[in-house]
Order: sequence, then structure tokens, then C-alpha cells
Amino acid sequence: MKTLLLVRHAKSSWDYPDLADIERPLNERGLRNAPEMGRRLALRGVRPDLILSSPAVRALTTARLIAQQLDYPEDNIRVDERIYEAAPETLLTVISELDPALRVVLLVGHNPELTELAQRWTDKIEHMPTAAVAEFAFSAKTWAEAVQQRPRLVWFNTPKQGFTL
Repeated sequence: MKTLLLVRHAKSSWDYPDLADIERPLNERGLRNAPEMGRRLALRGVRPDLILSSPAVRALTTARLIAQQLDYPEDNIRVDERIYEAAPETLLTVISELDPALRVVLLVGHNPELTELAQRWTDKIEHMPTAAVAEFAFSAKTWAEAVQQRPRLVWFNTPKQGFTL
């Protein structure tokens, strides 16, 4: 069994127009929502074997804030350059290359790619707003097998929805 959690980065700031897109930080709402979503994951008992993030400041900050809530060592967050501005096919490649020993992976990335990827696997997600989490379960031994399957949507939650098990 493999479990993949897709997390869209929390709300970013547009207060610094001179910053490159990859350098945009989280705004106040993002700084509140990311740890809240991490708390919700902790309440559900999520324990990732790996947190994988885009190198964008807003994504990596989201990953770190969630990691804190999950008692996941921030130094163990892995950054993959391919996640930033990636087509869904690229994300599938990144996921398929994961070590088969990993059972639970949390991937922090961007839209529209995460919504497009989630929609390949389920028709229950119309849009992944900022800080949304979509959890998918695959009956597979490897991640390469997993991405070829139609997974079961286990959980979808957004900051505005409130916490639900």
C-alpha cells in the first residue's frame, strides 16, 4: 500500500513585486493555514516517510510548517527542482521514481498542476485551493505501479472546510 498526499502551498504574498516568482513568501493567511493543515494531518495520524517539496519559497515554507506539526525533521524535507512549474506528467515521473520502501509521501507543489494531477485520479476534486490536501491510497508495491492505478481518494480538506476525519 502506498499513500500520497498532495499539498498545494499555502497562500503567498504579492507584496513584493520585484521578487521572482520562485522567491515569493507566504502571506499572513498562508502562515496560519499551513500549520493548521499540519495539525489536521497530525490528528488523522499521518506520519510521512518523506516530505518532498518544490524549491519555491512558498512551497518549502509550507512544507516546513506542516513538518513541524507532524514531528517530521525539517532537515529531512527533500527539495526536487522538477516540482516547480512541472507538468502533471513530470509530477508522475517524480512520484514513480520514489523509493519503493517509502509508504507515505507528502508532496508540496503548485497549481494548476496539482489540481490537474488530482483530477486524473478522481472526479471529486474540482480545484485545490491554497493549503488544500488531497490524500490518495494505492494498492501497489512500487510508486511506479501506483501512478498507473486509479487510487482511492481517502481524504480531501481545505482550510475553509474546517477539520473533518
